[in-house]
Amino acid sequence: MTEDHTFTTLIIGAGFSGLGTAFKLKAAGIDDIVLLERSDRLGGTWRDNTYPGAAVDIPSMLYSFSFAPNPNWSRTFAPGPEICRHIEGLADRLDVRRNIRFNVEVVALDFDEVEGIWIVSTDTGERVRARTIVSAAGPLTDSSFPKINGIDSFQGQKILSSKWNHDYDMAGKHVAVIGTGASAVQIVPELVKTAKSVKVFQRTPGWILPRPDFPIPTALQKVYAAVPATQRLSRAALYYGHETLATGLVWNSPVTTLIQKVAMANLRTQVRDPWLRRQLTPEFRAGCKRLIASSDFYPALQADNCKLITWPIARISENGIRTAEGIEHQFDCIVFATGYDVHLDGPPYPVTGLGGRTLKEKWQGHAFAYKSAHTHGFPNLFLTNGPNSGPGHNSLLVYLEGQIDYAVKGIKTIVDNDLRYLDVREDVERRYNERVQKRLERTTWMTGCRSWYLTADGYNASMYPGFATQYLAQMRKFDARDYLMVQRSPHSTTRTSVAFAQ
Repeated sequence: MTEDHTFTTLIIGAGFSGLGTAFKLKAAGIDDIVLLERSDRLGGTWRDNTYPGAAVDIPSMLYSFSFAPNPNWSRTFAPGPEICRHIEGLADRLDVRRNIRFNVEVVALDFDEVEGIWIVSTDTGERVRARTIVSAAGPLTDSSFPKINGIDSFQGQKILSSKWNHDYDMAGKHVAVIGTGASAVQIVPELVKTAKSVKVFQRTPGWILPRPDFPIPTALQKVYAAVPATQRLSRAALYYGHETLATGLVWNSPVTTLIQKVAMANLRTQVRDPWLRRQLTPEFRAGCKRLIASSDFYPALQADNCKLITWPIARISENGIRTAEGIEHQFDCIVFATGYDVHLDGPPYPVTGLGGRTLKEKWQGHAFAYKSAHTHGFPNLFLTNGPNSGPGHNSLLVYLEGQIDYAVKGIKTIVDNDLRYLDVREDVERRYNERVQKRLERTTWMTGCRSWYLTADGYNASMYPGFATQYLAQMRKFDARDYLMVQRSPHSTTRTSVAFAQ
């Protein structure tokens, strides 16, 4: 990888979306690609999140690409290590490992309008050239400790859920868990098994449905492997089953009320104490915040060594956590089951497009893009997990497939027509975003709760207001009339290179 080479496509990140994009590009005849991965191995968020109990909260069969199914999932909801193994296997199965450069982190993107290429600066000091860029970093790839008064004064062990310290032995320890979201409901049941005591600090309870997690029989795995059509049928059934949930989780409707009644029945069945049930009852509509699936969180909270704390945290002290009523709870360890840095205003590095304008300046906390894939003024840049592409009811990988296919169509358009650059028209982008924001007004996400889906002023840059089927339908169509297509100069010095072998 030398600075005088210009790759056809550079992919940032080698997780699910990066590997899937590389495979689809190769299938379309574009081999001149490179993937830059900041870590020394694959896995993305599943490589980083190794906390006890980590597992997918969407059925495993939906949490894989349709073009690369896994017939050997061990459970209906696969644990994190198994997902990591699946991702590692994908790199070999899809023949893209040779295109990956590990331990290379992108620190800046700059578009050369004259040449029609992106200059990619890395933490290694290299400057890599590429005609097109696919940003394939996941939405929850970065994390940090939350801003709580006194957090630096704590003398015990602090552990962030996404950066678990496996060398720290919880046995016999007094442990605090801050948060009751998707990560916490997986961590707490495991901690209760080993720690002397666990106190769970809750700011807002969530709606929790049972999780039907069970082993997949070996005989059924063999059937899936021998007759792939059976797995496709099972996946389709799961897909359309989850699509029906959109009627209650995406839109505020009578189905939302039905989902709440099911969740309340689950709460009443699992929690005996009326006061604890009241503390665990949300005051917002189901779907407004992420719906949680767990069958062991409520029982864990009722264990003899576990207690739920609902008083607000005033500060963290040297010895523990002081709550608003003046009580100091002392701990050996505090687990922060929170702290994801969701980049709602663009990547965590400068992206400079046409006219020297940066992406952060354009979005200013209100991210928007055409079909979540392109944003005007930043040509030849394709986004996965872009603005308003988040699912509230179905698998993220279903949406990713649509984004990957759309990016491949765009890159093929650039290559086949020898374009200098392809830039979505500003009026097209504006009209699309206006429609999305108008549709979002009628969704559960805008019914008044606080969530990471929204910016501080209530702008929703995260979620797609519709069915996955609708999202995929819009991504199938790549209309050149939506774009400004600029031809390359006959005197361009841009050169292409062959993919390197590793």
